[in-house]
Amino acid sequence: MRNVGALQVTTPTDREIAMTRIFNAPRRLVFDTLTKPELVKQWLLGPPGWTMPVCEIDLQVGGAYRFQWRGPDEAQMGNRGTFRKITPPEGFVATERFDDPWYPGESLITYVLVEHAGKTTLTLTVLYESREARDAVLKTPMDQGVSMSYDRLAQLLTSLA
Repeated sequence: MRNVGALQVTTPTDREIAMTRIFNAPRRLVFDTLTKPELVKQWLLGPPGWTMPVCEIDLQVGGAYRFQWRGPDEAQMGNRGTFRKITPPEGFVATERFDDPWYPGESLITYVLVEHAGKTTLTLTVLYESREARDAVLKTPMDQGVSMSYDRLAQLLTSLA
């Protein structure tokens, strides 16, 4: 297990990475910030200087999403996927594939939101096609980017409460 600020990163199986963070907000609001494009664009940005010019979400089973980021040096990164299961406000499951893959194959992402005493625990679990794919991701600073994005999400949730 690794901790990056308030983010806990674990490897529950040889093909998974789980990232958990507690937010001081009700589950319904956290769910909205994960699924409404106008809110996602405000926090899902990674390192400073990156923007999200494309954020499309068709929140229904079989519906697609598309994200594209632009870095300060005009570098671009995009990904897309399809929603497999949606259970508002408990969470959802979707596939994920990057335009320029930095790990092999497609992953399956599961978001689980649990509320207790007005705070919401968000657990994001990514299931990769192989242990090698998972291990390649673990060698990157992905957890730092997620931590930065979740810090922005915490600020956004405070402003929306």
